[in-house]
Amino acid sequence: MKITFDKEADAVYIEFRNGNFASNKKIDEDIIIDFDGDGNILGIEIINASKRISKDFLSDISVKNLV
Repeated sequence: MKITFDKEADAVYIEFRNGNFASNKKIDEDIIIDFDGDGNILGIEIINASKRISKDFLSDISVKNLV
């Protein structure tokens, strides 16, 4: 799993697996889930992240690889 934060876009992306993007589903105005062609979750994007996630946590993210 990899977590990235784009400060300019104020967006966090949590990548669960590599794969070819096929579709996405908008959960609400700020959360989008990406799927591959088999319906597996590739990742979750959180837009306006600073409104949902503490600034201390966001400042620690540049690229985090978690196993």
